[in-house]
Amino acid sequence: MIPSALKKEISLRDLDPRGVNLRLPRLQGPSIGGQSFRLARRGVDRSIAGVEIEAGSVAVAEAGVNGQTEVNAATQPLPPGAFEDGEVRDPEAVAAALRALFGANRLSRKVRLGIANQRVVVRTVRLPAIEDPKELDAAIRFTAQEEIPMPLEQAVLDHRVVGGVPATGDGPPQIDVIVVAARRDMVSASLRPLREAGLEPVGVDLSAFGMIRALGELTPAYNENATADQQAAQTGTLFCNVGDVSNLAIAKGRSCLFTRVSATGLDDVVASLVTSSGLTPEHAQQWIDHVGLATPAEQLQGDPATVRAVRAALEIGAVALVDEIRLSLDFYGGKETAVPVERLVLCGPGSAIAGLDERMSAALGLPVEVAYPQALAGYGPELAARLTIPYGLALDD
Repeated sequence: MIPSALKKEISLRDLDPRGVNLRLPRLQGPSIGGQSFRLARRGVDRSIAGVEIEAGSVAVAEAGVNGQTEVNAATQPLPPGAFEDGEVRDPEAVAAALRALFGANRLSRKVRLGIANQRVVVRTVRLPAIEDPKELDAAIRFTAQEEIPMPLEQAVLDHRVVGGVPATGDGPPQIDVIVVAARRDMVSASLRPLREAGLEPVGVDLSAFGMIRALGELTPAYNENATADQQAAQTGTLFCNVGDVSNLAIAKGRSCLFTRVSATGLDDVVASLVTSSGLTPEHAQQWIDHVGLATPAEQLQGDPATVRAVRAALEIGAVALVDEIRLSLDFYGGKETAVPVERLVLCGPGSAIAGLDERMSAALGLPVEVAYPQALAGYGPELAARLTIPYGLALDD
């Protein structure tokens, strides 16, 4: 059991010069929907729209509109260069896309933004089960100084208990804590175009947590009251969202144990085709969807040279993705807090590439399941894949 004294809330200093405060969520023990840097809410609590930005588009989803179960969602293209490597490069262009998207659709202007880039660091650490919240916070910050490769005074820091091990004859009980640090200036820059578009950010979340929240129904619940042997037998699920970059997360139940962002993704494949074949990014994406990895190239319609070029780029991309996942699994497996990973759940725009799941399964030796939330079934597989993370961002813990 997680000590009740670990349930707490900590206020952080102002992130934005306009005076909006970041506030950590309450710790709810291991069975959680996701961690987030929550901004203080004001006024009546209303529906929230999840916003995710990728290199080529903005996607928004709002769950449970007007008390109903339907999902209201939309996407908007972004010009090249407006958003790269998980960060805003052209705030005005991103703000213009957001204004157009929200202006054309009836969506809540209270939004929660997902972030996923190399300036977010996530670590899971094992600590003694400290009862006093202040002592626990001090222990986490001390440990974070060693684990987090950035000055803590320049970071937004959050943590949550995600599990632990009971006392044994050899030692006292311990807790597993996931620690998240994001560069303060990066978070501020990410929020700027939302505010310029007239939106009200009420939260900043890791996209990986939104992914787990959206697809958490696919994982068995985590039993915090299990015995030591039962806890040791519980396995994890690897989630992989393939978009412009690849977002990886390992979860036990709905608790995130490990996550990282890899630059390997669809952007690499598209860029390769733009360079080698002279296709526009839009046409390259259409060819990727058409060619895929399942049907023999000689059986596909279209210019044979272009088909071969697309297939070659996809083959290279698939190998690079598998290598990144294998490296991540090896790194995670060496951690004291690691649990065995029994399967991979594939989502995001890349999951719509025919045959990618079979290639990954064969290479990794894991069952691979392509999935998107059932609530998005009315949007069709490709759009539902793009909307998975925004949908998860819109959900409450």
